[in-house]
Amino acid sequence: MNLTNHHQPYPDDVSIPTELSFDGIWDGDAVSELIRSKCEDGASPAFLFLGKKETRLLKEHLAEIFGPEAVIALNGTRYKELEVVTLQCESFLNIGGSKAARALQDPISRRPAWRDRDTDTLWQFRI
Repeated sequence: MNLTNHHQPYPDDVSIPTELSFDGIWDGDAVSELIRSKCEDGASPAFLFLGKKETRLLKEHLAEIFGPEAVIALNGTRYKELEVVTLQCESFLNIGGSKAARALQDPISRRPAWRDRDTDTLWQFRI
């Protein structure tokens, strides 16, 4: 069995440095700025990877806004359009992954093609 090509689904908190660190309080503006810095070429990040400390801070922040009963677990929820993933390490915050931005479609381009009534009525089956 070859273990050298093992793909880890989550970032490695040892080799990848944390991108933000907080001093006892969650900073939503700093997270927003980090998200904006990672958006480029029509793609945006998809995941917010948090360590235990950051998960606790985010829970406290959301409990202040929505109430403690509304925040039971964060893993798998969304924060600022990112899926929250809790890692089993003490302190870590990383934004990663990629999701393609949906291209705006012109509503006119989705309409069926216009047909000439005179010639179209010749080909319709009528009962």
